[in-house]
Amino acid sequence: MSMIRDLRAAVRPARRRDDSPYHTESGGPACANSAVVDCGVYRDGRRVHGHPSPAEAIADVRDEGGFVWIGLHEPNEAEFAGIAQEFGLHPLAVEDAVHAHQRPKLERYDDTLFTVFKTVHYVEHAELTSTSEVVETGEVMCFTGPNFIVTVRHGGQGSLRALRHRLQEDRERLTKGPSAVLHAIADQVVDGYIAVAGAVQDDIDEVEIDVFSSGTNGKGTGTKGAAKGGDAGRMYQLKREVLEFKRAVSPLLRPMQLLSERPMRLVDSDIQKYFRDVADHLARVNEQVLSFDDLLNSILQANLAQAAVAQNEDMRKITAWAAIFAVPTMIAGIYGMNFTYMPELHWKYGYPAMMLVTVTICFGIHRGFKRNGWL
Repeated sequence: MSMIRDLRAAVRPARRRDDSPYHTESGGPACANSAVVDCGVYRDGRRVHGHPSPAEAIADVRDEGGFVWIGLHEPNEAEFAGIAQEFGLHPLAVEDAVHAHQRPKLERYDDTLFTVFKTVHYVEHAELTSTSEVVETGEVMCFTGPNFIVTVRHGGQGSLRALRHRLQEDRERLTKGPSAVLHAIADQVVDGYIAVAGAVQDDIDEVEIDVFSSGTNGKGTGTKGAAKGGDAGRMYQLKREVLEFKRAVSPLLRPMQLLSERPMRLVDSDIQKYFRDVADHLARVNEQVLSFDDLLNSILQANLAQAAVAQNEDMRKITAWAAIFAVPTMIAGIYGMNFTYMPELHWKYGYPAMMLVTVTICFGIHRGFKRNGWL
């Protein structure tokens, strides 16, 4: 899996450059900056026509009102420096946005809200194995101010292009300003969590069925079923992927609670009501992810118990057969001793009689073990 991630990291810069700049419906590039995916000015709930650069969009908003929405994909320090300086973004937040790998959080710097979301994408796979990558994460960071919102995206997933188009069709929502965009992003991220949670649930159900259905063959527990359901490697892999999913969901609970409950000057009061719905959905997903971890622990414990039962059954069979073979071994050992005078040693029917006794004793022991379930 690490090799796949290294390869993805190697090809990601090339993919980003191929996707940028973003082309609007009219066919022109939104901005000249290679990291800028789109740049638009919104006034009275509508997008102002044209293809402004970030500097032109900022100047337009300051002169005519409205707000600007600038979207960037994996910018470096040089590409982000001008925008950060223009909006007066805090250096610590800028550093987080450029270098990424941040936990979900909400921070306030003067008149700017800095929000970090972790996007989660379900990786399709034909069969779950011990090396399967189940979830892939990315990041979306939002700088929200009185008349601007700057989104910085990291990773190949979590594109905001379709979201921007949907918002541009909802004029009433866009009149609420940058906080409406922030809510739409949060809503899309949490909706992604819900979809991934459903897919992960299917994987867990598959593992659970393998463990509990293959552990028996209709006549009791068998080692064949335990061997099939006993692939602990894929269970641990699934637990690791669920843990990565949990790291994206759980830390976001507090920021969503603040956005939905605490009055903020930068968040419209009408939009704050919508944040409550997002917070409720997030809480439900978080409970589901926590239950995944508990369920996987139970499945793993059941699998280990089945393996122990199967090993115990194998040991009982080995012990039973050893006891059966001990009888002819003992008799052969006794009559293999070099004594001159031994009972029945020179008897005409000694050999067949001893074979009959041996078979009878072995049959009796075998039947006893069979009756008690050892064989």
